[in-house]
Amino acid sequence: MDKFADKLSFVAVTLWVGGLWAIGYLAAPVLFSALADKTTAGMLAGKMFTLVAYIGMACGFYLLIHRLASFGSAALKQGFFWAALVMLLLAIAGHFGIQPILDGLKAQALPKGVMESMFRDRFARWHGVSSIVYLVQSVLGLVLVLAPRRS
Repeated sequence: MDKFADKLSFVAVTLWVGGLWAIGYLAAPVLFSALADKTTAGMLAGKMFTLVAYIGMACGFYLLIHRLASFGSAALKQGFFWAALVMLLLAIAGHFGIQPILDGLKAQALPKGVMESMFRDRFARWHGVSSIVYLVQSVLGLVLVLAPRRS
């Protein structure tokens, strides 16, 4: 396979997994600890998580296509392929499935903040589901990072 395509796959892994870890475990916690207004912190974190989701979808599609182009059907026997596929599916489910539910609960809570409303428990439950999905993606990212590289 083309060396440029191989290098681009390495960049895609770095961008996707690095973004997951940097936003989820550094930036978002700092926002919530540094800002007194948790609604603003949540809005900013949400925008960053949206960006990471789109980066993940683009990188995930590229990595799957690259892997199939490089290895053919043998890619289907590799942990890298399956980890990338599950991560991609989780990114899609989180962004297009779970996030709209959270946004809907926030909208229903207006003019109050969702955590001061009767939707607090449902929001907390769905936020927990979202956090678990994100954690699974982050751990699967280790498979991508630690996968053997071709020279």
